[in-house]
Amino acid sequence: MLINKKICLALILASAFCVTSHVSQAQIAANVHYDTNFPIVSPVSTKNGMVVTEQALATQVGADILKRGGNAIDAAVAVGFALAVVLPNAGNIGGGGFMVIHDAKSGKDIALDFRELAPAKAHRDMYLDDKGNVIANSSIYTHKAIGVPGTIAGLDLALRKYGTMRLADIIAPSIHIAEQGFPITPHLASLLDAERDHLGKWPASKAIFFKNGRPLTTGEKLVQKDLAHSLKLIAEQGAKVFYEGEIAKKIVTEMQQHDGLISAADLKNYKAIERIPVTGNYRGYQIVSMPPPSSGGVHIVQMLNMLEHFPLTDQGVNSARTLHELSEVMKLAYADRSEYLGDPDFLHVPVAGLTSKSYADTLVKKIDLTHATASESIKPGTPVAYESDQTTHFSVADQFGNVVATTYTLNLNFGSGIVAAGTGIVLNDEMDDFSVKPGAPNAFGLIGGAANEVQPFKRPLSSMSPTIVLKDNKPFLVTGSPGGSRIITTTLQMIINVIDFNMNVAEATVTPRIHQQWMPDQLRYEKGISVDTLSILRQQGQHLKAGQVLGKTQTIQIGKDGFFGYSDPRNPDGLAAGF
Repeated sequence: MLINKKICLALILASAFCVTSHVSQAQIAANVHYDTNFPIVSPVSTKNGMVVTEQALATQVGADILKRGGNAIDAAVAVGFALAVVLPNAGNIGGGGFMVIHDAKSGKDIALDFRELAPAKAHRDMYLDDKGNVIANSSIYTHKAIGVPGTIAGLDLALRKYGTMRLADIIAPSIHIAEQGFPITPHLASLLDAERDHLGKWPASKAIFFKNGRPLTTGEKLVQKDLAHSLKLIAEQGAKVFYEGEIAKKIVTEMQQHDGLISAADLKNYKAIERIPVTGNYRGYQIVSMPPPSSGGVHIVQMLNMLEHFPLTDQGVNSARTLHELSEVMKLAYADRSEYLGDPDFLHVPVAGLTSKSYADTLVKKIDLTHATASESIKPGTPVAYESDQTTHFSVADQFGNVVATTYTLNLNFGSGIVAAGTGIVLNDEMDDFSVKPGAPNAFGLIGGAANEVQPFKRPLSSMSPTIVLKDNKPFLVTGSPGGSRIITTTLQMIINVIDFNMNVAEATVTPRIHQQWMPDQLRYEKGISVDTLSILRQQGQHLKAGQVLGKTQTIQIGKDGFFGYSDPRNPDGLAAGF
């Protein structure tokens, strides 16, 4: 098994840039291009398959499945269960997510929706007081914040329809790790410490993640006996035990004891859904991504359609002109997100219009190449006329031509912080992804409206963007990221770094990123972007905000020489491995 060398992100993002000493209006209007002196960074290369995840143990579980002859779907499902054990802040069986599959045998692209569902008792104003104000933390850290989990239904559907192995064999490695425990990494220890108040409120959570009254620390073992028992039940009885059997009963009991909303009927009636992916074409490559209730695929295609109007390759990666154009394109897409995106089972989402190249043609005319447009002046467009956190991502590719991109989540770190007593299962706080009040920002600062208001049995809007890029109808790139509202823009930049700037997946990963989401009107950026470039962007009216980590991508590129994988060093626990 091959393992990538982790490179210090601080060193990478502090790379030197060639800059000039003065900034002029001519430079702002001109095609500002500079050379970048990145360290030489190489991806892991293998011949027969690749798994890339945010946690080394989960990667090894998936790679072992491939070595045993399993396909990419088998490995992806195994990784999904393993991350529930070794990445408890984001990996889950108490949350939900999305999976995009390219099936080599049929040539089909498939999108699996196992997003959480609002319980039957949910209603539009459930997080507002009698004066119409949002009740602080009510949609985040309470039992009413928990949506009906979909991960088990989604993994089960994927394995039954597209996998080749038995569920019991897929889950066995995760049961072993949960029972025997694994050492807490420095990264996980820092997350546990940061969330000590969040987790410490609940006895069942504290019993797992605390020792002697404080969170587990680096090197101590995380043993999860209750979770191992739940996984054994699923291995023996299938998904039904989660939605109708012993596990379901324990979840319902937890809800009843703490004024939660999820009922036995809510669990029994949950279904994962197979949807048609969102597709687009960018400079001769086919883009395949997740449709609503994800907003990711729609807006990645929408932004790529706009970016086709600009000569990015000539302009250069992270030049002032390129970053200005990216920022303006992002504003326009996120404005549309606030108006039109929601659960397609509850409203018409104008996907065809939003992803139309003709619509993109009209949007780019709004972009001033020399000055930023104030977000307050940008209103959602009219795409109908053109109709015809914490989260984790993992990517898998096999020797048979199948690839899988999966992003799933608990929402914030450790979700609600609540473990259903006796199950070991950390439960999500996905209800916050609804618009709890039109115009009020959620935990990620995203603004939503009536299209994404709370309704019974509705799936909240998501930014998760598992994406596959095809070249001549064959898999070329598999990518995605955690990061809440930053997922979409992170995934977008991975695609253009590879296609427009001819980077390998390692170089594409370590390149500093930006993010703009319309509201608030801020262009966020990572360390490593030229000082002169930032000065030009300020003169153009961009409101800059420094210091955030923007995404943690897990990416595979497929070429004639094999598979090339890279795990984002922004999370030091990740691993790319294959055979």
